[in-house]
Amino acid sequence: MTIPHPSLRLSDRIAELLADPEAVASAWSSRPQWRQSLAHGAPGVALLHIERAATGRGPWEPVRAWLAVAADAPVTSGADSYLYYGAPALAHTLACAAQARPCSYQRALAHLDQAVAADATRRCDEALTRLDRGDLPALAEFDAIRGLAGIGAVLLHRTPDGETVRRVLSCLVRLTDDVEHDGRLLPGWWAPHGPSGRPDERFPGGHANNGLAHGIAGPLALLALALRRGVQVDGQRQAIGTITAWLERWRDGHAWPYWITRGQLDAVARGPLPPQRPSWCYGTAGLARVQQLAALALGDQRLRHQAETDLASALADPKALAATTDLSVCHGYAGLAHIAHRAADDALPHNAVRLRSAAALLLDTAHPPRTDPDTQARRLLATAGPAFLAGAAGTALALLAPATGAAPATRWDACLLTA
Repeated sequence: MTIPHPSLRLSDRIAELLADPEAVASAWSSRPQWRQSLAHGAPGVALLHIERAATGRGPWEPVRAWLAVAADAPVTSGADSYLYYGAPALAHTLACAAQARPCSYQRALAHLDQAVAADATRRCDEALTRLDRGDLPALAEFDAIRGLAGIGAVLLHRTPDGETVRRVLSCLVRLTDDVEHDGRLLPGWWAPHGPSGRPDERFPGGHANNGLAHGIAGPLALLALALRRGVQVDGQRQAIGTITAWLERWRDGHAWPYWITRGQLDAVARGPLPPQRPSWCYGTAGLARVQQLAALALGDQRLRHQAETDLASALADPKALAATTDLSVCHGYAGLAHIAHRAADDALPHNAVRLRSAAALLLDTAHPPRTDPDTQARRLLATAGPAFLAGAAGTALALLAPATGAAPATRWDACLLTA
């Protein structure tokens, strides 16, 4: 029997403080759009309580309370919605609830499925039109947070046998075709602007974003996850190979640059990377886990070993960990522990030992011995708020699996495209 890590008490205490939406009512009055925000608001907090109820660690009443907050306004769909906001965010959250309580929420899910599929179809049509023109893409066309990779993750979870998810995969396959622009052959995911999606004088000629949240690792994740589930379209394996080859080209030890500028692309030599946090959103944790998934999908043992070694090395690198300054899912210790735990379950035996050891040390850092969980939970809520991606709800959720040594009971982390 696995003895739970003490950080489980921190997770429990955060959940207790977030049981009643009225306790954080000021967030909804000042930012009503958070009601449908998976990143910042009610769906993300509901995910925490859904997973706890599914594992028997908490009651269903907080789930119902937070879902009521999320549903207390017309659901946003269409161009203003994406994985972390509106119909797709609610579809993901309710799908997790339905996993724990089969046959529940089916009417609402059917409505949301239609909205997500319609938006995915529109996005694919726009992407194909842009591709036919030979224009460069915006990051929000394809990334995990706002783009097709994120929408595709919802479709893969809900309707893996549907035609719409195959259309999304086909668009992402075409994204990996090189494009000629300003006399230079560029990867098809080269964005004309900066990482913010707006013109930026620091990025003349645009950039290629490597991150999982906003870059090419998001499409790689979806392509690999789909292939592992037997959902395949023409060119999918080749597209996975194209992206992994790109990442291999830019790997520096066990880390990657967040993005590649036009100057870096044209340079003959490049300097070493400075220490950077191994986060989900841009760092080694996200990139290495996605490459492990790609290796498992392709049956590539060399890439699998490399990805697992990179992840274990980054999570034991004092300089990289020193750049990590919070507990969040997005770029903090709880998120790193969760990814290490997930990767260990899929790793080669000798790498699994290293990853489980790394996860245990990350939990010790997230909740040091003899730390009072109530004090830490209240401080976290005061400083980071209840958010899923960068706040307390996501921290509590990410701690659950590694602290208990079990796999998640729901597919809540499908929204991270890491499982």
